[in-house]
Amino acid sequence: MPGMDGMELLHRVKRMNPNTVVIIVTAFATVETAVRALKEGAYDYITKPIDPDYLNHIVINALEQQLLVLENQRLRDAVSELTAGSEIIGECPEMHHVLELVHTVAPTETTVLIRGENGTGKELVARAIHQLSPRRFSPMMTVNCGAISELLVLDELFGHEAGAFPGAHQMQKGKIELADGGSLFLDDVGSLDVKTQAELLRAMEIKQILRLGAVEPISVSFRVLCASQENLDKAVREGRFREELFYRLTVFEILLPPLRARRGDVAKLAHFFLGKYARAMNRKMHGFSPEAMLALKAYDWPGNVRELQNVIERALVVARGQMIEREHLILHRDIASPSVGKRLDDAERLHIEGILRETGWNISRSAIILDIDRVTLYHKIEKYGLKREA
Repeated sequence: MPGMDGMELLHRVKRMNPNTVVIIVTAFATVETAVRALKEGAYDYITKPIDPDYLNHIVINALEQQLLVLENQRLRDAVSELTAGSEIIGECPEMHHVLELVHTVAPTETTVLIRGENGTGKELVARAIHQLSPRRFSPMMTVNCGAISELLVLDELFGHEAGAFPGAHQMQKGKIELADGGSLFLDDVGSLDVKTQAELLRAMEIKQILRLGAVEPISVSFRVLCASQENLDKAVREGRFREELFYRLTVFEILLPPLRARRGDVAKLAHFFLGKYARAMNRKMHGFSPEAMLALKAYDWPGNVRELQNVIERALVVARGQMIEREHLILHRDIASPSVGKRLDDAERLHIEGILRETGWNISRSAIILDIDRVTLYHKIEKYGLKREA
């Protein structure tokens, strides 16, 4: 071949994608090149003239091997998902208690209510319970009840038949049916309307659902895990939450502490997120400067673990060296002070100004962090009269 020989092509293909199956066919075979080809990762080495039946046999075997490789990778991914509960990080007594509760309730069929502020990791705990349960080989379906309108939440949970309502051109399964054999995670369960609460309670009691527009019920087996930051006791007293459903959901409760109550875990969490995003961005990082770590530990974290995660990811984007410094950390108190006006424009101006300062007025990097294009950023700079400090 002009430009490179077959061995060089094999080397480059394997470097681009090690899983590519390569069969070398050559009229100039030697023992040395055959050995080298197999060492480089070739599946087989065939000399001309070619027997079509033999070549067909080799290709079929190669495809079967490729399927085995892909299946092995899928199994590895599944195992990784099953161990995702290891991302529940914490050394404080409160988190040790949470992990004990997770391991206690996971093997059972008990309904679990996970309570805690936004960003404390309620879905992560639910996923850990599912992955440690006998239902782990079936899916865990998630419904964010607070993000769906009352008109759509029934369809999201129970599905519909074709023609059930205008626009329903084909049958669609709901999340409860898709969770058959597995778990259903209801996030922000307190926001469900009363009608949906009644339908959910009935489905939990009789283990049957009725798609919208259907006549025949469908039997399903699912375990309910739910989360709420709202006080459901109060919602029951105010008549916004059905008492029967409340008792059905609160058989077993897990309360997640806010991050400000477990400051001893901040450093470990910060290093975990730094390693996670450094690998994703192919960056080599040595850690945090003493000033940066001191700021992380002193902060109150109103957004809890989710806010810490976002702060670390943003810091890694803007950091130019291999160390996260204090100036790379954008904390809430850095962009919200008593002197800031109350209008939305005031907050936006201050935030953009802070990002520009942080990146040394690098327009491209600032636009990436702000998730806008460069032209929009230039318009914002002109609108707010922002100027680079001398």
